[in-house]
Amino acid sequence: MKLSVITDEISQDFQHALDVMLEYNVRGAELRGLWDINVGDLADDRVAEAKRLMKERAVSVSCLASPFYKCDIDEDQATVAGMMHLAEARGYGQQLLLLERLCQLAHEFGTDQIRVFTFWRRGDMTPEIEQRIVDAFEAPVKLAEREGVTLVLENEHACYVGTGEEAARVVRTINSPRVTVCWDPGNALCAGEVPYPDGWNAVKDLTTHIHVKDAVDGNGELHWTVIGQGKIDYPGHFDALRRSGYSGYVSLETHYKPAEGGTEAGSRACLAALRTFVKD
Repeated sequence: MKLSVITDEISQDFQHALDVMLEYNVRGAELRGLWDINVGDLADDRVAEAKRLMKERAVSVSCLASPFYKCDIDEDQATVAGMMHLAEARGYGQQLLLLERLCQLAHEFGTDQIRVFTFWRRGDMTPEIEQRIVDAFEAPVKLAEREGVTLVLENEHACYVGTGEEAARVVRTINSPRVTVCWDPGNALCAGEVPYPDGWNAVKDLTTHIHVKDAVDGNGELHWTVIGQGKIDYPGHFDALRRSGYSGYVSLETHYKPAEGGTEAGSRACLAALRTFVKD
């Protein structure tokens, strides 16, 4: 397996984020926010600058952490019901145009992995909603097939697919080699699932990209913490990854902000912890 970081969890200063990654010998960059711009909205000059900075440091792009299908499934107006990470709110009708741009960016950055979602959760996941999600991927799958990219569907508790079990069911129903799972144990925890072993066992044969973060209970809520110090069994999970021969990226999505210091301090603590699980 290879390590990656969602760079804006360290800093919006892309060059600084890359330099911090290299201190921990991490050479995979997952792109979401760069210079206070969401990856899907990057202009060509910013793309060129990002490519130059990564080439100088021998860093590769692991995935484009896009906001595709972070919208409502029932209406076309642009709405926000969860974290957007600098992305412009877009309605359902604008999503395919966004994906076309993301495919261009994936080619520019040398990755075939584009993270996608399953619409804002506006109630329970019903069989009807699940089928509508599957149907909504018909056109994106055709585009992915034409462009040679993979849509990695993230389980996100603010969206209809929040658990590993739900992600596995939807991806299997879509039934395309161009749609796989972006497995996020932290999001599964927030959605009420036991991430390991339960969630992982559901998605392990479908996963091509992984996000990691950890959380603890506090005052009836979950609070982000250092990887390995929370409720998720990361020692067991990383053992399972090694046993399975998983060869994709494990990408840090820190979220943890220590009492003193911001996300960079939290990312540094999590990177040091990750290095106890993954040694090159």
